[in-house]
Amino acid sequence: MITKEVKTQVINDNATHEKDTGSPEVQIAILTQRIRELTAHLKNHPNDDHSRLGMYKMVGKRRRLLDYLAKKDIERYRAIIAKLNIRK
Repeated sequence: MITKEVKTQVINDNATHEKDTGSPEVQIAILTQRIRELTAHLKNHPNDDHSRLGMYKMVGKRRRLLDYLAKKDIERYRAIIAKLNIRK
């Protein structure tokens, strides 16, 4: 579970302007943080299939957001991929 402080920090680090909370970059960064936390959880609890399914859905949503960003602005896409260290 992502805490409020961590989520606020992720938003501030990836915001494109002062009050930005919904840009693709911010959404991708939040999903990436949640995926990383779930990955650590699943290493300790390998039989937690419900959490695994939720993680797979988050990965799919992040993939769709990245595809959208790549079509809209390839430079922003490359920047967020490099910043978050996401494979592609």
